[in-house]
Order: sequence, then structure tokens, then C-alpha cells
Amino acid sequence: MELSQFIEWLAEAANGSGNDKRKLIIRFTSPRDYEYCVRLLGRKPVWSRLQPMPMIQAIACTLSPASIPDGAMLHGIGTIEEDTRMSVHTPLRKTSTGLQPARKAKSAPVIPWGVRHIRAPLAWKKTRGERIRIGVIDTGADYTHPDLKHCLSHGVNILNRYLPPDDDNGHGTHIAGTIAAFTRSRGMIGVAPLAFVHPVKAFDQLGSAFVSDIIGGIEWCIENNMHIINMSFGMKTYSKALEAAIRAAHQSGIIVIASSGNEGKRGTIDYPARLPQVIAVGATTRQGRIAPFSNAGKQIDIYAPGEKIYSTWLRGRYNELSGTSMATSHVSGVVALMLSRNPALNVQQVKTLLKRHGKPIPKPGRQTIAPKEVHASRSVIAAARRKR
Repeated sequence: MELSQFIEWLAEAANGSGNDKRKLIIRFTSPRDYEYCVRLLGRKPVWSRLQPMPMIQAIACTLSPASIPDGAMLHGIGTIEEDTRMSVHTPLRKTSTGLQPARKAKSAPVIPWGVRHIRAPLAWKKTRGERIRIGVIDTGADYTHPDLKHCLSHGVNILNRYLPPDDDNGHGTHIAGTIAAFTRSRGMIGVAPLAFVHPVKAFDQLGSAFVSDIIGGIEWCIENNMHIINMSFGMKTYSKALEAAIRAAHQSGIIVIASSGNEGKRGTIDYPARLPQVIAVGATTRQGRIAPFSNAGKQIDIYAPGEKIYSTWLRGRYNELSGTSMATSHVSGVVALMLSRNPALNVQQVKTLLKRHGKPIPKPGRQTIAPKEVHASRSVIAAARRKR
């Protein structure tokens, strides 16, 4: 089948009806083939239902019938994969690590235990994350929260480009607070209180998103010159399209930080944290041990506080959540502090410094390399000393 014939089939299949529809990501073998496809499809009514992804030369679409015609892979089509759903990394063991009732602000500024535990206040003598831009791909953020008004900058709603990236779930607001909340009176202070958070709403009210939505969020972060992308979510299956998008972010100099997952596994972690271009984060307890719910193992680059983390919530309130999502936001804050001191650091240098200057985690039994918990003050000092 020639590419022009495949495009005609694609237009018909996207317009079709039936119960066997599947959402797919179709990647083309070259920018030329992608542009040719976009040009032809752009003239058809079905174009409004397709999601172009020029960064990876792909189109996301819902097709019926589900079968792809024979020979489609031979003429201009690189890969066709399921547009998988994934979720934010919320705790699975809700009896011990779940959502607490939303609270009002305490009477004085609070530095949550995790922020203190990683020695962020010591690092504030050198930097508070000035001028660093962090794209938080999540459920959005509460722009009205008093502790976030100073740090929340422009963002995007991938689900509806005509609407602002307002949070209707709470998870994204909680992540933003740990990264960069600040107050002079009542409220809380995050790890990098002078950094800028750019909410990228790719997840719906239930905390669910398609891979294509995440790719759209990554593309926005590249176009808007983010320094860091926080990814507190994951899935079990590998996506070639998602890896291509993360590779593009990596090549543009963005440091991508992702949570490892909350199933308590000791040998494997979720995607995208498993990808080599990403800093993979596991969670620790108040005692500085690996949290029972955290995925763990050699694939984890660094650990951070993830147990009963107090942070901002919807409608100006606060909540405690546990999970590797919360650990990831601590690490994103620390990396913001490091980049503020030395903007020239690349992802491999950041990984090395985080590991080298982290605090060893006590673990029973013999081990050749002890896992490390992030240490903000040591990492910032080391980042400043690194040759630019």
C-alpha cells in the first residue's frame, strides 16, 4: 500500500463507527513523509479529530476498524502502537499512605518534614532556585492558592487548549507546592521557593492520561524552554513514541525527573522512569529508609522523602500524601537549586552529583553500592564547584 492510499484509508477509518475503536500513535519514517501526510489529511474534515505530534513525526488517532491494512508498515510508516493510558503515581495502600482530610493553613509558615530532612533550608543560603523553569506534567495546579501565586507561571491545558491548566484533581497542586511553595505568613515553603512552576495539564480529573497527551506536554516544555520536567506518573508498558519524545527533551537540554512507582517491587520500576534519559526517583520514610510502597532497585537513581508529605491542595488548603510522586517533587526542587547555581549542568552531571553527594540509606544485608537519599545542601555546593 502506498502512503497516499494509507492516508485515504486512515481518513475513512477515523470517521468510521463501531465498538472496536482503538486509539493509536502512528509514527512516520521521515519528516518528509510526516509532512506529506499532514498536508493531505489537513484538507479532510477528519483532521480536527487527529492529534499531530511534529516533534516525533507522528499522529494520534482513534480508528475503526481496529485492524491496520497489510503493507502499511512498508511505505512511509515507521511504527504503529497503542496510545496507552497511564496514571499519576498515587498511593496504592490507602490505609497507611492515603489521602488525609484537607486542612486549613497553620498559624505560622511551615517547612514540611521532607524539605527539612533533605537539608533544603541550608541550601537557601546559596540559592532558592531563582530563574529556573519547571514544567510539571500532571493534573494542573490551583492558581488561586496563596502559597503558589508567586511561583505559578503560564502553562497549558493539553486536554483543552482553550482552557487554563486548572487542577480538578489535587495531585498537581500537591506536587507544585513541594517544589516551590512560598509564604511570609501562614502556609508552607517548598524546596526551591523562588523557582517558577509551569503547569502542564495532561491528566484528567481521575488522574489519567494518554501517552499522546504526555508527548504533547513534553513538546510544549521544549518549545517554552523549560529547564526541568517533573513526571510524577508512570505505566508498566514501554512506548517507543514516549521514549522518542523524552529523547528530544534530553537533546534540548531539559532534565527529566520521574517517579518509579508505588507497588513495592524490588527489581523493576515504571516507565518513563526506567528510560536512561530520565532521573528515576524512589521514596523514603521519615526514618530515611526505603518506603515499603516504593519500587526500588538498581534502576533508581536517587531516593527522596515520600511518606506523609504535607503540601498545598485545592481551594487554598493542604493535604498529606504518600508516594514516589511526592519524592519526585523533592528531587525536582533540589535540581532547580543546583541549576540555579550552575545552569550548565547536563542530566548526566546532575545524576552523578545527586548520587555522589546523597546520604547513604541503611539497608540490611551486603550490598556493593548503597542507595542514596537526596541531600540538597551537599548537591548545591557540589554543583557550584563543578567547572562551567
